[in-house]
Amino acid sequence: MRLPSSIFVSVSLFTAETTAALYLSSTYRSAGDQIWQGLTLLFTLVPSVLVQLTLTFIHRDLSRDRPLVLLLHILQLGPIVRCLEAFCIYGSVGRVEEPYVSITRKKQMPRGGQSEEVERQVGQAEGKLFTHRAAFARTSVIQAFLGSAPQLTLQLYICVLQQGVSIGRGTLMVISMLSIVYGALRCNILAIKIKYDDYEVDVRPAAYLCIFMWRSFEIASRVVVLVLFSSVLQLWILPVVLLNFLVFFLYPWILFWKSHSPFPENIEKTLTRVGTTIVLCLLTFLYAGINMFCWSAVRVKLSDPDLINKSQNWYRMALYYMLRFVENASLLLLWYVYKTDFYNFICAPLLLLQLLVAYAVGIFFMLVFYQFCHPCRRLFSSSMTQSLWNCSSLLCLVCTSPSPRRRPLGKSVLDPLSPGTHKEPGTEGPQDTASDSAEDIPNDTTYDMLDDTVYDTPNEMTNSTQGGINGDISHGASVNA
Repeated sequence: MRLPSSIFVSVSLFTAETTAALYLSSTYRSAGDQIWQGLTLLFTLVPSVLVQLTLTFIHRDLSRDRPLVLLLHILQLGPIVRCLEAFCIYGSVGRVEEPYVSITRKKQMPRGGQSEEVERQVGQAEGKLFTHRAAFARTSVIQAFLGSAPQLTLQLYICVLQQGVSIGRGTLMVISMLSIVYGALRCNILAIKIKYDDYEVDVRPAAYLCIFMWRSFEIASRVVVLVLFSSVLQLWILPVVLLNFLVFFLYPWILFWKSHSPFPENIEKTLTRVGTTIVLCLLTFLYAGINMFCWSAVRVKLSDPDLINKSQNWYRMALYYMLRFVENASLLLLWYVYKTDFYNFICAPLLLLQLLVAYAVGIFFMLVFYQFCHPCRRLFSSSMTQSLWNCSSLLCLVCTSPSPRRRPLGKSVLDPLSPGTHKEPGTEGPQDTASDSAEDIPNDTTYDMLDDTVYDTPNEMTNSTQGGINGDISHGASVNA
């Protein structure tokens, strides 16, 4: 059984960021900056409350007689107690005889065209530990994109206005950046585990390194662009942020409305229709927050029983990064045009070029990850470079075609290949894994949104025909260790 190190990392980042934010808010109070103090506390307490509610909801503490645990959650100490509980469970493994075990079956990555299925036993203690890992993975995503990302943007904005970085503010910014990158990394691992839930996925250190570099450059450049634009056009930053947020928030609801699917009823048996609506709104709110700063590795699909679309399309990813690159370049150009004498102490053209290059470097590490370091790249029916080349060919055809009737449409354009599309040995044609990602919590599939731990018996795979340019955006927490 693996050491629950990811739980320790999540709790450490949560505790460190909360402590640094409280200290910094006290310095703002001493300096008389009540606005900065209020915003700093807001971006600290709101995600902290959501983290407590998430842990309580996942572990179903409201239906059990645990008043001490509930009290500690009210005091915002829930993550620390859960971490200690997880390590106690890990230490007790092997000392007490398991009352029962369950059998899981996972396929190994195909070697030489063969894919073997391996069975293993999962004890009760290991199942409880999986539950803790799943819970902290979700809370890491919530903390990262609903707390750390706004906090980092705020503190960097204050640094620009004051033309200086204090020790307390710099410490909080570093911790917030690490928290965001860690949450984005968990989203990537989550997308892989959900997509290939019937395979034994082994993520190697090189893959973690590529994801870390990819997310670091992408998020850092995005935050700096937003801060620079807001420093010269304070009022115009609101339409930009609201437009980005509303597009990603309403997009899952629009698709759900167009699908004419029944209202989801499988989130939690004890929830009413109003409670289910609130949970779905919070889920799409988190989804919008992730896409505000970086590419979401999972895509919310309200019409799916698991609320997650398990397929991914290269065209959607390419479209997202092209539009985001154009948006960042446009915001930087507006900042350069309207910048005041306040920025005379820096070389504005060089800074603009550095930010665009940094975003391009992040995309480069993303390409390296999918091309060489993806743990399931053997299951890809086509390489990422070939699919992106088809995507660029499509854009060239759209731009150069004299009329829609005379535009050539090849099969490579109409049949996009997704990174999760793979071929089983002995079969031809792309196949999508449609089996549900099982969770360690019985009769609960909602938590698969932010869970990268899969260990229950996988369902059978079903074929899904992929056609048209429309694909599915995969992201994600949201998030499992």
